[in-house]
Order: sequence, then C-alpha cells, then structure tokens
Amino acid sequence: MNDSSPPQNESPTPPTPHRRRTRYSGKNPRRYDQKYKEHQPELHPETIAKVIASGKTPAGSHLPVMLAEILEIFDPHPSQTFLDCTLGYGGHARELLARIQPNGLLIGLDVDPIEQPKTETRLRSLGFNAETFRTQRSNFAGIKRALALEGLGGVDGILADLGVSSMQLDQPERGFSVKHHGPLDMRMNPEKGISASQFLQNCNVADLTQLLIDNADEEHASLIAQHTAGRTFTTTTELSILLKQTLRFLDESDVTLSIRRTFQTLRIHVNNEFQALDTLLKHLPECLKPSGKVAILTFHSGEDRRVKKAFQSGLQESLYCKISDVIRPSPQECQLNPRSSSAKLRWAQKSL
Repeated sequence: MNDSSPPQNESPTPPTPHRRRTRYSGKNPRRYDQKYKEHQPELHPETIAKVIASGKTPAGSHLPVMLAEILEIFDPHPSQTFLDCTLGYGGHARELLARIQPNGLLIGLDVDPIEQPKTETRLRSLGFNAETFRTQRSNFAGIKRALALEGLGGVDGILADLGVSSMQLDQPERGFSVKHHGPLDMRMNPEKGISASQFLQNCNVADLTQLLIDNADEEHASLIAQHTAGRTFTTTTELSILLKQTLRFLDESDVTLSIRRTFQTLRIHVNNEFQALDTLLKHLPECLKPSGKVAILTFHSGEDRRVKKAFQSGLQESLYCKISDVIRPSPQECQLNPRSSSAKLRWAQKSL
C-alpha cells in the first residue's frame, strides 16, 4: 500500500489563508489606497460622476483645466502639428488629437516615468497610433531637442500646463501633498536628483529664506527657514507638524497657506521648475511655425510673472504679433474642479 501521510519528522504544509480585498470603506473613503473604484473609472462610471459632481477630482486622475478656452485659442483642425509640453493625464492632448485628424500629429513630453507610460497606453487604447501621437521622456526645457528628434522645425501649437498634476498629488508615496502622509520626496522624476528631504537636510537658513521668498512669496520665510534648514524630515507629516508648531501664533487659515507655500517652494526647487520654464520661454518663438500659437497655464504668481514678461518682451521684439491678457477659469469650472481655481492662462501668436 502507498502511504500518503507525511514522514513523522515533518509537519503538513498549512494551506495559504484566503485574503479578501480591502473593503470599500463607506461612501467617502479617505485613504488613497481605499479608493479602488476611482482607480477603475471604466468599471465604476456612476462613482466617478458623483465624485466630479461633488467638486472633487477622482483619485489618480486629472481634469484638464480650462479645456474649452484652450481649444478656442488654438482652433485645431486636420493636418496640424502640436506639442504638449506637459502630457500629464492626457486630457488636453486627447481633445487636441481628436481635432487634428486626419493627418495630424501631437508630440507629448513628460518627465514622470510613472505616469507617462500610463497616459500613453490610455491614448493608444483610444486609437491614436504612432503616426498620430508620439511621446518623449523629457521636460519642457528640452523642447528644441524634442522637435529635432521628430524632424520638425516648428509646430502649429504649443501647450504647457505647469505645476504638479492631480495624479502626483493624490499618491502619498510621491510626497507632494500636505494632505497625505508619505516620504518627503516631491521629485517628478524620482529616478533623478535629490529629494525634498535631502535638500532640507543640506541647505542653510539664508538660502532657504531666499527660496521661500522667490518661489512662493512667503512672508514668514525667515522664521520657517530657521526651524527647518539643516534638519532631517523623513515624511510630509513630520514637516507639516513642525511648521504648525512654528507658526502657531497665526490663524489656522494662514498657517495652512504658509505650509502649502513651503511645500510649493521645495517642489519647485527639487524639480528645477523655474529654470526649465525660463528655457522653454526662451526657445518658444523658434519652435513655432509662422502664426503658430503657444498657450501656458500657470498656478502661482512666480510662474505667471515669468510668462507675462516673456510674452511682453516677445511682442516688443516683434517675435509675437499678438499676446493675450490673463484669462481665468469660470466660476462654474472652479466649482466642478477646485484645483483649477488658481489657474491663469496666457497665450501668444508668432509673427509671420
């Protein structure tokens, strides 16, 4: 007879216990990893519609800001070429792509190695093949090289949606948001450069004070720098708590604003955002075809000042034949998408 029982010195291997998926915690789950319905929008359209109707952005997604205004500015039509300098979730790119067919081409730039492949897959699934839509892993400082790689001397339209995306803000492990506990990182490309935590640990009070002024117009820059420069903060929560203690003499709303400005300052610095923007603005005219247009969305005064001055200078030098005044999102859009409330849109048209 065959004896199937285990040897006396061995114990039977216990069965692997069944693990259930994390339960969807009520109508309003707070944690990012609990919002799995929002991460699968195609399976839960009713949930997504409710989130948007409530004035929130579904987790892991990004609502394109001032989309109608941007489409009106560009008036895209078949066979045109466009460059989206900040591909992000692809909301603007998707609508531009649909309007430049047939024979149109859109090139999307994005430095984020985590989100860029997701967006490319999403747009490919909508039928936009390599003849119509191409991507490059680059930030907008590399605009000239990006066009050269595609064999293009200029394009009909250039779009740049500056700042941080909703996908990056919503993911705690990226360390961008004041609201979520996570590592104090903030790099749009986590494979390069130093994290916000490393920067704070190595910077001095004078340099951090100046950065807080330059990057965020922070009125308590000196006090914040004295308590944070040269210190080690591993997580976003650790930094937030220290800032709350440092600024406890202020009203709660003012404390919140200063914390957000501090996070903004760190993000701008570790990603070299202002240097990249200055390079983009410098090369824009030569990357546009005659009569081509550029539209840029900004989300704080430091960005908007740079764009405004560059466009005004380009107009004086006859590089541009027309520039716009600032355009703000409608009250209706701000209600449906609160993250659009600080947006400013400016555009310029290249001379013939």
